Amino acid sequence: MNCLIGIDIGTSGCKIIAIDEHARILKSVTEQYPCYSPKAGWSEQDPEDWWKGVCSGLKKITAGLAGSKICAVGFSGQMHGMVALDESLQVVRRAILWNDQRTEKQCKEITELAGGLDSLLPITNNRMLTGYTGGKILWMKENEPENYAKTKVILNPKDYIRFRLSGKICTDVSDASGTGFFNVRERKWASDLIEGAGIDRHLFPQVAESTDITGSVTREASGQTGLPEGTPLAGGGGDAVISMVGLGLVKPGRIGITLGTSGVVAVNLPSFIHNPNGMLQVFCGNEPGLYSAMGVTLSAAGSYQWFRNVFGDFETETAKREGKNAFELLDGEASAVPAGSDGLIFLPYLTGERAPINDPKAKGAFLGITSRHKKGHFARSVMEGVTFSLRQVYDLIKKTGSEEPSGEIVLAGGGAKSQVWRQIFADTFGLPVRTVYGSSEGGSFGAALIAGVSAGIWKNLAQTVPLIESESTTLPKKENIPLYESLYQKYIRFYGALKWSY
Repeated sequence: MNCLIGIDIGTSGCKIIAIDEHARILKSVTEQYPCYSPKAGWSEQDPEDWWKGVCSGLKKITAGLAGSKICAVGFSGQMHGMVALDESLQVVRRAILWNDQRTEKQCKEITELAGGLDSLLPITNNRMLTGYTGGKILWMKENEPENYAKTKVILNPKDYIRFRLSGKICTDVSDASGTGFFNVRERKWASDLIEGAGIDRHLFPQVAESTDITGSVTREASGQTGLPEGTPLAGGGGDAVISMVGLGLVKPGRIGITLGTSGVVAVNLPSFIHNPNGMLQVFCGNEPGLYSAMGVTLSAAGSYQWFRNVFGDFETETAKREGKNAFELLDGEASAVPAGSDGLIFLPYLTGERAPINDPKAKGAFLGITSRHKKGHFARSVMEGVTFSLRQVYDLIKKTGSEEPSGEIVLAGGGAKSQVWRQIFADTFGLPVRTVYGSSEGGSFGAALIAGVSAGIWKNLAQTVPLIESESTTLPKKENIPLYESLYQKYIRFYGALKWSY
């Protein structure tokens, strides 16, 4: 039996899956690793932790594939992370992650050096956001000059795993788009912008298309992972883009929302579009000529996880004692609360925000608290606040004229498992919400499908779409639509009212 493997280097852990040539999941493994926050607003991880997780997960995966042929491996991963390697290709410092907010000063400097936002956008079609890799590189140059001097190449997280498996230094066009130093229209590095920022152009690796073969497993990596020596490695893609492939949203005009640690609203595009004021992210897609427009909120399901960690001790202990899931217990409390949480509104700006507003100093808040509100109200309002934020992103995409209404939303990510949350999305957007087979696997499923195209199992990504089956459909409740529309209109005014306090 032919099979394909997808590896996703997430923020909380790596997920590895194996699928067959009918896109059915044969095995799925998740390995967790820590995240470090040396200062408020900083977020880092040790790339060695990623590699240990990948080795452990791959051994478990390959142990269950006896008699099968692994045709290729694809990669997905958290975007924008900065992995600095020295001349010996050893890690210089811990990786700075996508949700790190330390680079506001450097992002402004790069924008000014480009001649301002109006001059930057024609080059990259994107703002230089604090989450992007570009500001992190300049931050290291200004604040850790010894580390910058040692650095010979910069990789994104998934590309570090490719390097460890194959020895090849490479990235793909979708992940390169998220550095802020990439000419998205021409699908190549913006060399003049890089040099104008005073950064060495040679720090940036070769760029491939997502479906290109970008190396093969070495003998040493084979011994550490169980993957056969010589197994081809596909280019892969950044998680926010490649997740669209796993949802079957290859063709333009269909909206996908991913409820992971961050939240992504995205639509694929048949050609390049301009990004007015840089309010969205317009990146290269996972096939030649394909593009993707998206908006990314920084704390989506991550907000619900924060709520569980801080206020869910009872649910966590009960779940351990009864063999349940703490989130399911919180969902039960939230479902007992009326739609709209009796007027309680949550702003999900726990780590600043990227979209629908671009403000690294933004702060989260609960608004409208009264003595009648109980834990279930707070849990539900977190879900509703995140949904409102993603609705704002959706409205921004519609304004570009790039979105052709599909009449539904395809929801993915860990948060999509919640029936309560799916209903909130349906009622807030006024559209049916659908989940599909493999949607809970995140970027790893899209990575495995891309590996299949690279290996010749499928001619192109369009051939994978009929293989992705629907799992659930949640219809909006008509009586809730006007209620949520009213609360949404209140929600979108709160940021402006509170901005002075940030």
